[in-house]
Amino acid sequence: MATGHSNILTKQIGEYLVACELARRGLIVATFSGNVPDFDIIATDRKGNSIPIQVKTVRGGAWQFSVDKFAEIKFDGKKQIIGEFKRQNIPNLICVFVFAGEKYGADEFFVLEWIRVQEIAVANHAHWLGLHGGVRPKKYDSLHCAIKKSDLTKYKDNWSLIIDRL
Repeated sequence: MATGHSNILTKQIGEYLVACELARRGLIVATFSGNVPDFDIIATDRKGNSIPIQVKTVRGGAWQFSVDKFAEIKFDGKKQIIGEFKRQNIPNLICVFVFAGEKYGADEFFVLEWIRVQEIAVANHAHWLGLHGGVRPKKYDSLHCAIKKSDLTKYKDNWSLIIDRL
């Protein structure tokens, strides 16, 4: 089980890897080490245009979330009902998912809009509920959802999304 210390290291690794990748692409990058609620990095081009970026990092497995971060969830008894998507605090937020490899150069990056993250997370949760008649098998009120690398393959190394926005 991951400890608080290893979670902090993983988060830092991801943020700095993304900062390095963006700097290689000619952007000035500021990291906030978790001190801003909705994003981790601001990237700025030569003209002063800026874009906030959320970074999510894992060293193995899948990225873990609570589905109520993305959509309204109601209960009909023990059955979960997925409602409307939640409004984003930062419109057009970009998210970079980092799979931090154990060795240098083994890292993978998936760059997509936060709305796509919402769509993937909610679809995965809906699929899981569908397999179980709308009721989570072990703990009916669990809102856990996950995003796997295989959900993100079409966004691999999609750095142009950030560059084109600036």
